[in-house]
Amino acid sequence: MPTGRFAPSPTGPLHVGNLRTAVLAWLFARAGGSPFLIRIEDLDRVASREAHVQAHLDDLAALGIESDAPIVRQSRRFDRYEAALARLDAEGLLYPCYCTRREVQAAVAAPHGPLPEGTYPGTCRELGPAERAAREAGGRRPAWRVRAGGERVEAVDRRHGTVAAEVDDFVVRRSDGAPAYQLAVVVDDHDQGVGEVVRGDDLLETTPRQVWLARRLGLDVPAYAHVPLVLGPDGERLAKRHGAVTLADLRRRGVPAPAVLGAIAASLGLARPGSQVRSVTELVTTFDPRRLPAEPWRFDPTLLP
Repeated sequence: MPTGRFAPSPTGPLHVGNLRTAVLAWLFARAGGSPFLIRIEDLDRVASREAHVQAHLDDLAALGIESDAPIVRQSRRFDRYEAALARLDAEGLLYPCYCTRREVQAAVAAPHGPLPEGTYPGTCRELGPAERAAREAGGRRPAWRVRAGGERVEAVDRRHGTVAAEVDDFVVRRSDGAPAYQLAVVVDDHDQGVGEVVRGDDLLETTPRQVWLARRLGLDVPAYAHVPLVLGPDGERLAKRHGAVTLADLRRRGVPAPAVLGAIAASLGLARPGSQVRSVTELVTTFDPRRLPAEPWRFDPTLLP
């Protein structure tokens, strides 16, 4: 049976937008009779904090969301990512890229004739040994990109239909040596039997890259459902500047978790405004993925009771 999942990064607390996505991921899985997993995406060993890991699990549990299997942590799976990188390298698909982020942004903003807008133009793709040595002598540590060759890839999304893009040469290993998100998530979803990935709309454009990579590695390609984001009252993406946006912040204001879950449920048409919902299990019978609101939800923490 295909599995659903929620995979937070412990680089900061979960806010209401993250929690709404977690609720939806859980509901999508349960509506399909599927197990649900929590995965900790702690690839960033500098920014990840153990305190955030426990806080994430506590916040999810407060909404009734728990993992049906032992929790997997990416920081303990580097051997699997290295095996995938070795396979790509053996096929001659990897090359070092010495461009800084600013240089890449400047390059993709420049006109490139037939290249799609925003495509990495292959600045480092054909560097020779001497050119690579010169860059490394100057103190540059390379990231590693995969040669995708601009292949046009289609991904099917439950909400958006078919999404197609020409896949550029994207990073699969960062300059600090850590595997990139694009690689790790593909390997993890395959290994954990994830059948449908439910996540925010902001990640939709990266999906063709992941489909390309999964196929190249001979891994399963899951189904996808990208869901609307949560915005602040000003229409910008929800963030700390909008005030009390985490469970801990709201609890200090006297707002209990059931009131927060009630607001999330109301935003999905699953409860009346002002309701209190004690657990996501109360929402399963009325949840219909086909009736999911298409627009982002504007969340104003000052309006919670």
